[in-house]
Amino acid sequence: MSSIRLMLVDDHEVVRTGLKAFLETQEGIEVVAVAGSGAEAVERALQERPDVVVMDITMPSMDGLEATRKLKALIPTVQVLALTVHEDKQYLFKMMAAGASGYLTKQSAAAELVEAVRTVAKGNVYLQPVLARWLLDDYRRLMAKPDAEAQWVSKTGPDTDQKDLSVLSNREKQVLEMVAEGFTNPQIGERLEISPKTVARHRERIMNKLHMHSSTELVKFAIRTGLIDVQ
Repeated sequence: MSSIRLMLVDDHEVVRTGLKAFLETQEGIEVVAVAGSGAEAVERALQERPDVVVMDITMPSMDGLEATRKLKALIPTVQVLALTVHEDKQYLFKMMAAGASGYLTKQSAAAELVEAVRTVAKGNVYLQPVLARWLLDDYRRLMAKPDAEAQWVSKTGPDTDQKDLSVLSNREKQVLEMVAEGFTNPQIGERLEISPKTVARHRERIMNKLHMHSSTELVKFAIRTGLIDVQ
């Protein structure tokens, strides 16, 4: 199996150096380029053709938003993972609209960064679990509107989700519930007394069974099926 060819983009040299040193120790990941600005990122990506670009957002000259748009236009197959200090809904939605496949804050654990890189490299979407709480807030507002539930059922069908939920084991339902509540793999593992790697395997099986590709989809599914309470 070939390594994930990765490029790091951050305007702080200390951050770039630290991330590069860490990621190069991870099996199956090869850091092929680093860049200190959006403009340099576009230039280096055209030269090195990385599989994944870990992209800072706030940078001088060309920021991560513009760089992501340019990269996706020039190299559609590249996967962009935002890594930023901004735990902000506006930045999340803007980066996703620009073409990013994942969003992670710099306060995240190192293991979560590795998981995110591997997830987006497969063509899937990675949304930091704690940010899933924003989706819960959005759904609370949606369900507060008159006839919101009836409208949703008419669009999705009353039996589809329950049928899908029945394909999950009890353990998988436990993991799904915690993912939807915003817990990380290590936190879920601690609560269920299993390893984070086992949690990751459960998440992968859940997504395969439900034909889903991101934490965002899992959160929406958990809400629709009543697995988690949004009241």
